[in-house]
Amino acid sequence: MNKVIDRYFGADKWNIGVLRQSAEDLVLKKGFNRKVMWLKEDHADYSADPFVVDIDSNLYVYYEELNFWKIKGKISQISNFDFNTKQEVTGFFPADIHFSYPYIFQEKDSFYCVPETADAGEVSLYQLHHEHSSVLIKKRILLSGARYVDSSMIRYQGKYWLFTNIDGALNALYIYYSDDLDGEFIPHSMNPIPVSLKNCRGAGKLFIVDEVLYRPTQNLELRYGGSIMINRIEKLTTDDFKSEEDFELFPEAPYLQGMHNISFGKDFIVVDGKRRRHSPITPVHRLLKKIFYKRSPSFH
Repeated sequence: MNKVIDRYFGADKWNIGVLRQSAEDLVLKKGFNRKVMWLKEDHADYSADPFVVDIDSNLYVYYEELNFWKIKGKISQISNFDFNTKQEVTGFFPADIHFSYPYIFQEKDSFYCVPETADAGEVSLYQLHHEHSSVLIKKRILLSGARYVDSSMIRYQGKYWLFTNIDGALNALYIYYSDDLDGEFIPHSMNPIPVSLKNCRGAGKLFIVDEVLYRPTQNLELRYGGSIMINRIEKLTTDDFKSEEDFELFPEAPYLQGMHNISFGKDFIVVDGKRRRHSPITPVHRLLKKIFYKRSPSFH
């Protein structure tokens, strides 16, 4: 009976958590060294895909917010790990599409964002406004023509590397590279690179420890957003790529149904977590979601 109730009336609730641990210690310990401290939940159904940045000694978390009846997600921002400070992130975005995975990175004195805009069939580079941290300015389109998801970027060994996936292709990784942010992003010679369900979709911030590049990915073998795999990149050149699983990060109580994003501050880690809750209006929401998403553009 419980399984039947969950199937028809269960819905996901995502939240954001933080723990004191460095990326270096995470790799050394092969996992978390203490419990995740979860934020007091926001009213939104989804507060997920968190990316933390330090801007002028102020900590901001950019994340996907999705409300039950809105169907499509947006990017929001909080400071000091408090949902009471929440602001919607605005900018020159494509109209009426789902936004998620606001991948943020720093280059010199500027901060850039590569949000997921699969509904628009593009991967675009945005820059945070120098004076208004909740405003993104669109700089350029990096890739177009497909439903790219969970795109992640890092500067490594003199080049910018863009890791991405195409919606529905769960066993293929695509890598692109460029000498600078203004240059053309060239496809890796091995594209599409065969990967498993555990090593395909990005799960947060690419990071470097002891000159080794690590790539978090979602473990999709059991369910969407089940856990996070930390993969060690053994080789990355314009014509070669080799990656090995290093360790796995599991969901933390009370959000035991999933964890699918990780990012790093100077000496702390930010993650998301999923639990299940039940409502009599869940079947109505699922029906509306199917109707509205059938009207969304499709890119192949």
